[in-house]
Amino acid sequence: MNLDQLTLMQAVAELAAGKSTSHALTSEALARAKANADLNAFVTLDEEGALKAAVAFDTQGAGAGSRPLGGVPIVIKDNIEVAGLPCSAGTPALKDYVPKADAPVVAKLRAAGAVIIGKTSMHELAFGISGYNTAFKTGAEFGVRNAYDRALIAGGSSSGTGAAIGARIVAGGLGTDTGGSVRVPGALNGCASLRPTVGRYPQAGIAPISHTRDTAGPMAATMADVALLDSVIAGGDIVRPADLRRVRIGLVKSMLANLDGDTETAFQAALARLKAQGVTVVDIEMPELTQLNGRVGFPVALYEAYDDMVAYLNRTGTGVTIEAMVARIASPDVKGTYEGLVLPRKLPAPDGSLVDAKPLYVEAINVARPALQALYQQTFASNGIDAIAFPTTPRVAIASNPESSSLENFGLFIQNTDPGSNAGIPGIQIPIALGETSKLPIGLELDGPAGSDKRLLAIGIALDAVFGRLPAPR
Repeated sequence: MNLDQLTLMQAVAELAAGKSTSHALTSEALARAKANADLNAFVTLDEEGALKAAVAFDTQGAGAGSRPLGGVPIVIKDNIEVAGLPCSAGTPALKDYVPKADAPVVAKLRAAGAVIIGKTSMHELAFGISGYNTAFKTGAEFGVRNAYDRALIAGGSSSGTGAAIGARIVAGGLGTDTGGSVRVPGALNGCASLRPTVGRYPQAGIAPISHTRDTAGPMAATMADVALLDSVIAGGDIVRPADLRRVRIGLVKSMLANLDGDTETAFQAALARLKAQGVTVVDIEMPELTQLNGRVGFPVALYEAYDDMVAYLNRTGTGVTIEAMVARIASPDVKGTYEGLVLPRKLPAPDGSLVDAKPLYVEAINVARPALQALYQQTFASNGIDAIAFPTTPRVAIASNPESSSLENFGLFIQNTDPGSNAGIPGIQIPIALGETSKLPIGLELDGPAGSDKRLLAIGIALDAVFGRLPAPR
């Protein structure tokens, strides 16, 4: 069994056929996690619990094999509650919080037979795209490191899950996504992911930013693996690959801005391959997209971050207040956001001054977001398209250091993932190539209409066959 190319689907098949054991796969995943400590991918490695679960699976015999994830090792982002393991949300004030119950999304995976080997590191409080977090580290340097180059960022905020899958420690896991957080690390580490339609997955038991925008999301080796995780969490039939000759996708000019050379080349080559498979590609116009998105993004996330976190902290029973949590934030970028905007309930105005956030929030929820959703709905319908395609991130991974968390980099890396997040629509991230000069992973995203998750996954599975899996990191 080639563990560098092992997928969730293959692991399930090997276990069901008795060609491997859960104990063997789990032991190997734990060994790889330890051998890659310099990735900073994990906050908690649960060796004892994982091996116990693996042995339990192996000794159950035939009955265990019917479970869709029976005996397969996976990882969970550290803002999603797993019973008996700390749930820090990447921040010091919560490092001793140990929930007694699994979040509903985790409970579904565990009931399906998944073996959880640990909790993955993340951008502090999920507020960033770099994964540069000074609160936790297992390697010599701070920050979750890229699976393909330890000097670079893994992307955020689901950094550790992306790095662990890219580095072939596991073939799947869970992240969360508010503005790009399962797709950015997916793109930068060469793994597949789904940001589901908001509300498709239960959101309880997850440290929040924004109830309007947040969702858990599966990340895995291939789109078929992502679809497997999705079917366990959301239910429904197994997804079959789409007929690519009946797929129609649109391109929006503003999403092709700010690309580096490798991303531009890889994206154009990917479009050519899609067309060669019979996919129809059309240019579409969304002139109001940037303006509407700007009226929704920060007003919603920064305003809801206060009330949603207060409610979450109350539920944890830790006695930690939002003020006490903010006082201990380790990452300067996140501390600045919370102290300057979230706690005082302020937002930056165009002239640089700070204004009261509530009126902008009310306008965002009642006017701008419905208009953004209508724009997407209209665009999909009037152009007869299944999805909008774009490079997931405009650039390949950048150097990992405190500057990687700058507001400029944040804006750049969520340029394409943010609008769909604000509209609450689903998006899939597909690895398409290693950059010609950088040799780093590059991703393509497809965003579809609200509720079209299964259709997007079907297209993604068909594209697995077109792009294949990226070579493992050397």
